[in-house]
Amino acid sequence: MARRGNFDVLSKYAWCIPSGGDIVILVLMFLLGALIGTGVVFIVALFMGGSADTFAAEYGTLISYPIMFIPPMMWAAGQSRRNRMEYKGLALDNGNVAPHGWLLCVLMVMAATLAAGIVGDLSTSWLPPMPAWLEEALKGLTTGNIWINFICVSLFAPFFEEWLCRGMVERGLLGRGVKPVWAIVLSALFFAVIHLNPWQAIPAFLLGCLFGYVYYKTGSLKLTMLMHFTNNTFALIMGHVDSLENAESWMDVLGPGYWYCFAAAVLLLVLVIKAFAKIPLEGRKGAFEVLPSAFED
Repeated sequence: MARRGNFDVLSKYAWCIPSGGDIVILVLMFLLGALIGTGVVFIVALFMGGSADTFAAEYGTLISYPIMFIPPMMWAAGQSRRNRMEYKGLALDNGNVAPHGWLLCVLMVMAATLAAGIVGDLSTSWLPPMPAWLEEALKGLTTGNIWINFICVSLFAPFFEEWLCRGMVERGLLGRGVKPVWAIVLSALFFAVIHLNPWQAIPAFLLGCLFGYVYYKTGSLKLTMLMHFTNNTFALIMGHVDSLENAESWMDVLGPGYWYCFAAAVLLLVLVIKAFAKIPLEGRKGAFEVLPSAFED
């Protein structure tokens, strides 16, 4: 049976262990949800007084974002119910943090997340300028109503995206016997693709690899949600600092000191990864093992 002590809302998914084909279905369900969410915003905007465009710009993401995860979550819950009598439950969230303990792990992953953001910034500097319409749309997520943005960016995104990318995709691949390095890379690629543009996708891939490694070693969705929260909330705070309003990257924020920070960030990432490498694999196997009768070894 699945381990106790998970978030209750996550425990019902413990018997959904997606295969490659199931992951494709999750993608299709996600796209269906995106269409439904867009349609709901459009319909609600039509019945609201004032400008429909203004309503959609201010409240559209708040409405559409959770809606687009409803189809994949419903599908996964149904799969879990059907598999419950056949498969050993694979908990989405575990707490294998020995020998470091929770406090040190929390501090390490938050610092590593910010360091990865600095390192990943270099990759986006090679891309052409972002289209004006996309730049305005992304700025709206960090410079609009701070409370609406906080709900969408700092709460919704870490919960739903980590449920999908680490809790479903990576956990499913690990549970199906895929080598850990490929499970981490493929889940990070999935994480990148759902951002739908290269200016977000490349940093998301790098962050996804870090999140995936932490999840592989600890089995803790709490930690990856915290990492996601740290990254997004820091971007949100930066977007509301007047002096940084026109800054588009860490290079703009740090100026000539960027390369010193880059070197420090790389060193920090190496140290954190080495620290998590000390977490014994025997402790994390309980998060991903399946019954021999369910899948081949």
